[in-house]
Amino acid sequence: MKSPGYQSMNDMVCVNRRDMLKIGAGIGLLLGNPAVWAQESQKPSPPARPKTNIDDALQVPKAPRSLPGPFPGRVIQVSDDRVRNGHEIQSGVVHDMVARGLEKLTGVDAKKSYNLLFDKEDVVGIKVNPVGAGIISTHLEVIDAVIDWLTENGVKRQNIIIWDRFEYMLSDAGITSERYPGIGIEGLQTMDEAAAEGKTDDNSRWLNPDGTHRSAHLFDREIYYWADVEADKDPAYLNQHVFNEKHSYFGKLLTQKLTRIINIPVFKNTGNGVSMATKNLGYGAICNTGRLHRPLFFDVCTEVLAFPVLRDKLVLNILDGLRGQYDGGPGPAAPFCYDYNTLFFATDPFALDMIGHRLLVEKRKAMHVTINEHPRFTEYLRYAERLGLGIASPEKIEHVVI
Repeated sequence: MKSPGYQSMNDMVCVNRRDMLKIGAGIGLLLGNPAVWAQESQKPSPPARPKTNIDDALQVPKAPRSLPGPFPGRVIQVSDDRVRNGHEIQSGVVHDMVARGLEKLTGVDAKKSYNLLFDKEDVVGIKVNPVGAGIISTHLEVIDAVIDWLTENGVKRQNIIIWDRFEYMLSDAGITSERYPGIGIEGLQTMDEAAAEGKTDDNSRWLNPDGTHRSAHLFDREIYYWADVEADKDPAYLNQHVFNEKHSYFGKLLTQKLTRIINIPVFKNTGNGVSMATKNLGYGAICNTGRLHRPLFFDVCTEVLAFPVLRDKLVLNILDGLRGQYDGGPGPAAPFCYDYNTLFFATDPFALDMIGHRLLVEKRKAMHVTINEHPRFTEYLRYAERLGLGIASPEKIEHVVI
């Protein structure tokens, strides 16, 4: 066994069984309800916290654009009701919202703002959230606007990659080569949905003859998040999570190919917490995550982002709040979705999540949802501030509303 080290570098109301497999970035029915675990993790006497290799990540010196980026604690909120005409999203308005948000975030026009965050030779990964396609997933119009901004500033289309952990979720969300010609589209891993749903005992679609997962080669065995937590040995777990040991490896796409990352999560809850900027990467950039939910849950969203592969490459977060979901998360729950017509911009994902959390609490109260406002639900954000990864103290956050 390795030592725990680090080496640097049309709405639907019902959710069917297949959709449930997508909840919480592929946790699925096998592993239970992450929203419930979020509540359990905040009980007065939680179990002893497992050891992790966070200290190894923190020993690696920061790079010039490391988190929290050039604008720590600054969150820009852009709202525009013109963005929606009935059920149709108005692409031109989205482009305008993106331009206004970037300019207000950086203090310069959109072109100059690009130069503050990127270099011309960068390979840019756009991390989306395709879970709940058609209900609460990242809007294609927002992806369009970001790609147009990049290409207008000289980024070649072949140097842009839209990615998520599971490849099939991207196509389910309409992110295809036909929709985005010339743009790379990559999932960190494959998963046999039929086997995961218990419809077949034939594991050959995901299992190699030697017993390893067919996606194992897509993960970097030298760069990993280690936690002293055992994983399930059931084949269904291995199908979904690639490895069932104490290591959660980062995808090679992140460690070997991407030089910058744009994060486009969605505005939704996870129990009394949120599933926004940090969770989109914390649970979306590594494999073998199912074992982490019950003992660590939100802390994963802080510690995984402390690793240089994310800390030094994540330069922009655009929270897609064109629609919001105030309850039933992290899975898609159409009865609790609403038109919010808002985008948020930040280089600091922890400040962004703190603002998102506070706004979502307000919405949940307005909708008479019984909530728990215990500070433990945002402790992982304050943890990030102690680690120098972002700003979480509300009095230190500059929240600008346009």
